[in-house]
Amino acid sequence: MGIKISTLIYTIINFAILLLILKHFFWDKLKGIIESRQSEVEDMLAKADEDSEKARMYLVQNERILKDAKKEGKKITEAQKKKAEKIYDEILDDAKKEADSLVERAKVEIGREKEKAEYEVKKQAVDLAVELSIKALDTQIDEDLHRKLISDFIAKVGM
Repeated sequence: MGIKISTLIYTIINFAILLLILKHFFWDKLKGIIESRQSEVEDMLAKADEDSEKARMYLVQNERILKDAKKEGKKITEAQKKKAEKIYDEILDDAKKEADSLVERAKVEIGREKEKAEYEVKKQAVDLAVELSIKALDTQIDEDLHRKLISDFIAKVGM
């Protein structure tokens, strides 16, 4: 059993004819499909690279925005803290002024009460002196004149 040369030659010729037919009818289409697919893959890779670069840029931008937002938040917090301290100081000053005002009003009220008490004491002393002098003299003289004399005496003595 050997290989017949004629069969081998016919097989090679058939293969060559088949190859030529395939090349003539299908080779360009097949080559176009392969090139089209290769072009699509290259476009997809380029788009993926572009998207990756965009994502990296967005990441950098978002980090910068976050950093700026943190700074702004810190500034706002500091400003609010200063504002709160100012309000606290104002409240404290107002409370101190109110306390001082209350103390001053109390001093004025005490002064009035003291004057009133001194007046009452003088009045009672005058009344007592009038009563004593009336009893001592055992005679009725003008009460208004007595009061005036005793008031003058007390004023001179400094009661």
